[in-house]
Amino acid sequence: MAPIVELRAVGKSYGNIHALRDVDLAVHAGRVSCVLGDNGAGKSTLIKIISGLHRHTTGELLVDGEPARFSTPRDALDRGIATVYQDLATVTLMPVWRNFFLGSELTRGRWPFQRLDIPRMRSVADAELRAMGIVLDDVDQPVGSLSGGQRQSVAIARAVHFGARVLILDEPTAALGVKQSGVVLRYVAAARERGLGVVFITHNPHHAYLVGDHFTVLRLGTVELSADRADVDLDHLTHQMAGGAELDELRHELTGDSAP
Repeated sequence: MAPIVELRAVGKSYGNIHALRDVDLAVHAGRVSCVLGDNGAGKSTLIKIISGLHRHTTGELLVDGEPARFSTPRDALDRGIATVYQDLATVTLMPVWRNFFLGSELTRGRWPFQRLDIPRMRSVADAELRAMGIVLDDVDQPVGSLSGGQRQSVAIARAVHFGARVLILDEPTAALGVKQSGVVLRYVAAARERGLGVVFITHNPHHAYLVGDHFTVLRLGTVELSADRADVDLDHLTHQMAGGAELDELRHELTGDSAP
């Protein structure tokens, strides 16, 4: 099947600084594309291009096989591309259902007597969360009372409900422990099973390998590795993430051993 979103030789420059060079990436329905890299590798720039925050300088961005240039994140959302950032953009003191519909509230009645349709929003939020396998004691509880993994899961369910075809997850497990990371990874797999194309941004190769179908390792804005799951094992992925050839050279310099 043709990819929903595809980057062909995409680059991004800020004056004389090249944040990305010749990056290729294909996002398919029902597959998790993992983008890995250390700080400064270009992951954030890549997210901003796909989500409409920044325009690419060179190369092509295609959506459903057609060239696209987003001016705003709304343009990307209108094409079904949703991004869940690390800070989640939630209001901690508001209830779960209110955060679920934040900015897209349902109303009833006609202006000037229009009011929020709270019962319907509560019902829809609860049903959508359960459809993703997220069962909360009460959707009226403040979202700040949820664990980090649960909050990430609510954000994922929200994006699915509002029509996302491509879901970009910005380091969703970065600040979580092992158990809560497992919660998030289960819902990443659930989003894939519902037919979404998922872009999973992470610096953790172990988390990526648990759910990934394709792996792209960025280093200083360029692609260090691009491989399907069948063509790479966890050891090799970890090695590339840690520095690859440079790490081998450093080992040889420090120990005198030959690089593998």
